[in-house]
Amino acid sequence: MSAPELDRLLAEKQADRLPSVAAAVVRDGEIVWSNAIGAANYGDGIEATPDTQYRIGSITKTFTATAIMQLRDAGELDLDDRLEFHLPELENGSPTIRRMLSHLSGLQREAGEMWVTGEVPTESDLTPDRVLDPAQAFHYSNLAFGLLGRVVTAKTGRRYTDYVDERIIGPLGLRRTTWEPVKPVASGYLVSEYARTVWDEPASDLGLTASAGALWSTVEDLARWATFLAKGDERVLSPATVESMWFPQVMYYPYEWVLGWGLGLQLINRDGRIWGGHGGAMAGYLAGVYVDRKTGSGAGALTNNGTRGDMDLFAVSLATKSLELSPPAVEPWRPEEEPPADIAALLGRWWSEGNEFIFWWEGGKLRAKVAGFAPGRGETAFERTADGWVASEGRERGEKLRVEGDRVIWGGYAFTREQLPFSRL
Repeated sequence: MSAPELDRLLAEKQADRLPSVAAAVVRDGEIVWSNAIGAANYGDGIEATPDTQYRIGSITKTFTATAIMQLRDAGELDLDDRLEFHLPELENGSPTIRRMLSHLSGLQREAGEMWVTGEVPTESDLTPDRVLDPAQAFHYSNLAFGLLGRVVTAKTGRRYTDYVDERIIGPLGLRRTTWEPVKPVASGYLVSEYARTVWDEPASDLGLTASAGALWSTVEDLARWATFLAKGDERVLSPATVESMWFPQVMYYPYEWVLGWGLGLQLINRDGRIWGGHGGAMAGYLAGVYVDRKTGSGAGALTNNGTRGDMDLFAVSLATKSLELSPPAVEPWRPEEEPPADIAALLGRWWSEGNEFIFWWEGGKLRAKVAGFAPGRGETAFERTADGWVASEGRERGEKLRVEGDRVIWGGYAFTREQLPFSRL
């Protein structure tokens, strides 16, 4: 994609007092645009490129969540297990893995006080210490993800970093995503708000909490990671498992549903479109990667300044602009193959609870929706079973549907061809 508009957004972002900014946009697995502008290192006079590594901080949490979901799929753990089931040295009453993934554990934010003392977190810092009751409220916790890294080690017998390299980073070909910096690398800075000078920021060693934020990466690797977060990859996680990671577990602002969390994924609602991914912040660096599952459009953005960059929303803005510049193709309508006779008999209007439903055949599946609802709302797709059908997507997912004479029974309700009160069903 030749996109002067995206280049302009990148230049404007860097001009707002950021040493450098790198970004990439992906569409359906293909990187369609990438660029970088500014200084990767002032002392050496090195300019940033899309292949420049930056620290990505808490984006690492999405890799940790992926590792946990792999272990869940392998039967090594259940998301509703308490932490002590897998780390028995911990006290009773520890939070569940699900709540840790979605920042509902109530655990304190940090492991020790490394950001106060500069000391590397040790084993003694990885002690679950609650500041809230579990599920009382959203409370971001790096400690929780440090402990999830320990779970990966306990269940696999491997160092957390080795496991992620071999089971996630390697299979996906993320060759520039590493635990230690590999040149070319951007140096971390803090821009003085008023003097407009820059300070060098020290490299922070997360020690035993590497699983909360230790990775380095590039914008092009982040774009590839965005594709994985949208669609999955059978070499790492199935699409169905990735879909479950997107299911909201908590709303950050319960009174305004603009930001939520799934299983290790941050979910941003921007103008009705849901972007999933994560942001990252380390001393001298900010990062963001987000993707829209419906269109497969996403972006990664990185800067080597420790504040003011807001790479989260910048990544979303770039991906949004790319959709404006090049909207997804409109698929032409084509007639369906003739449905099986028993499905053909179900098509058309049905009534239940006084409401009208439409059943139709599309994409090789029986589908249903509440008449009059906006597209995408109140819709269901069914899969055939030995004794009927089961709702596999959308409304009443998991509920069975069967035919009884001239009625359909679905989800505990009767459906009839004409509108009837309950007394006549």
